[in-house]
Amino acid sequence: GRFMVEGEVVLRAAVRDGRWPLSSLLLAAKRVGALQPVLDSLPAETPVYVAGQAVLDAIVGFHIHRGILAIGETAPDPGADRLLAGLAERAIVVVLFCIGNHDNMGGVFRNAAAFGADAVLLGPDCCDPLYRKAIRVSVGAALTVPFARLAADAEPIALLAGHGFEALALSPAGETILAELARPARAAVLFGSEGPGLPSELMARTRTVSIPMAGAFDSLNVATTSGIVLHQL
Repeated sequence: GRFMVEGEVVLRAAVRDGRWPLSSLLLAAKRVGALQPVLDSLPAETPVYVAGQAVLDAIVGFHIHRGILAIGETAPDPGADRLLAGLAERAIVVVLFCIGNHDNMGGVFRNAAAFGADAVLLGPDCCDPLYRKAIRVSVGAALTVPFARLAADAEPIALLAGHGFEALALSPAGETILAELARPARAAVLFGSEGPGLPSELMARTRTVSIPMAGAFDSLNVATTSGIVLHQL
């Protein structure tokens, strides 16, 4: 029920968004002055612990350069159905399946924030976007982009269609070239793992989309793919 905030950029994002309450902070004494406006915006009851660099190093066992840590409290998952129901008539949703690498998860959330995606849906086999490395790689976007996890027995394509979303599945064998795709008002973009990609049963029920590449290359890192696709849409 908790997650770790590391570094100034992520801390500022967490405090600015305010969706995830912080239960405590631990700062290096040398970082307090620059962060005072952020600290002043915290609820009065939030404890802020300050220590010298030697104490911080002793706690973690090595030299900690950022000197900024905080503990956040997670909120209950809103549920995919409720999250989709609350989106605007024109919206983009990122839907992830089998993403097990926290760097990729953080990269996708960073791109989702940068290009204005409205929400992220996570398959039941995806890793946790609130794992500390995923949050750090996302530069705090995992704390600001709304997300929900699909239930193990969910029918994602039917769920998306029920809320008016057209499912667009990214695949090297996709029939529609991304640059030629006319964006639907409500678009759900599906990304799978770098190895097997999206399950064939999902792609059979969606519009498949590809990104042409040079030579014999036929795939990209999933986070890179999400950036290209979300920028285009």
